[in-house]
Amino acid sequence: MTTETALANAISEAGLPGASAMIVDRDSVRFSGAWGHADAVAATPMKLDTICQIASMTKALVSVAAMQLVEQGKLTLDGPIGEALPELADAQVLTGFDADGTPQLRPASRPITLRHLLTHTAGFGYHFVQSEVLRYFQATGMPAPGSKANYQMPLLFDPGERWEYGVSTDWVGMAVEAVSGLSLGEYLEQNICGPLGMTDTAFRAVLPDDAAKVHVRGPDGNLAVLPISLGAGEIQSGGGGLSSTAPDYAKFLQMMLRGGELGGARIISEATVKEMSRNQVGDLRAGYMGSAMPELAQPYDTFPDQETKWGLGFLINPDPIEGGRSAGSLAWAGIFNSYYWIDSTAGIAGVFVSQLSPFGDPGALEAFGVLEQMAYA
Repeated sequence: MTTETALANAISEAGLPGASAMIVDRDSVRFSGAWGHADAVAATPMKLDTICQIASMTKALVSVAAMQLVEQGKLTLDGPIGEALPELADAQVLTGFDADGTPQLRPASRPITLRHLLTHTAGFGYHFVQSEVLRYFQATGMPAPGSKANYQMPLLFDPGERWEYGVSTDWVGMAVEAVSGLSLGEYLEQNICGPLGMTDTAFRAVLPDDAAKVHVRGPDGNLAVLPISLGAGEIQSGGGGLSSTAPDYAKFLQMMLRGGELGGARIISEATVKEMSRNQVGDLRAGYMGSAMPELAQPYDTFPDQETKWGLGFLINPDPIEGGRSAGSLAWAGIFNSYYWIDSTAGIAGVFVSQLSPFGDPGALEAFGVLEQMAYA
């Protein structure tokens, strides 16, 4: 059985509605393909360039955008981010709840910095990941979907003390807007997507008719369409609002493989790529996500047997993967079971895009693993 057949079989056996995937090196596309349906109910075929919601894979682009502004001196990694975002100037830490459920808060012991935000050590969480955040919103009023209030929450700990996945990169996006004077979408188009030729990557309040639908499995196992658009909201979500395609995202991955340049367009310096790619969290272990709402996201740990770390926007595996990526590779994912990795040591990267909820689907992870094995076969 060819490795390509093995991938097609893994996608089919996973019961995924559809998927697209690419493997690239620094200079070329090594593999690309699309399988199944963009809309399983209407039986619309998935194509390689079908627009999909990439959710938290947005974070990588927004992290690069922030580092461009650090290079220009418009943002600093270690100055108080409250200078750009006054809302974060006097952060409060959630210490618990009193007998009637009222949240108890105290001032944070140090200012939040851009480095804290980029490394998910600021103290922010997500209401679907940490039960304390969900309980806080239940006590104070659940924010409307897509509203800025979704990101306005107390910290779970003092900045720099722990790693917890949360809304930090949404605040990074707001910082990009604050110092650039552009909307996040305009900034990304002018400084990353446009120069890289990522013509299908954007914040879309309304997805085009031929975009892939997000799917969920019913009690009978049949797929149904979930009407959801992460690009529709009061703010353009730096943590998860972009829609894109596998070929577009592969260009971004190639740019990172090439040290910040692609096709003559320099996006960031080679030194900045190296800084983004090194462990920024010291002895903290990064990458484990719990779940307060398993119907949205299962608990997730990419490499439970490794002391995984975090760079400026990326998960880092400190140990090599047998038959797969090198030590020190970068990676992350999107909530609708999309995944990528960037292996600068081997000069290989890959992206796997699907549109299925909840996150952490075992079959999707298995298929992504097959794609990785193909890349190194």
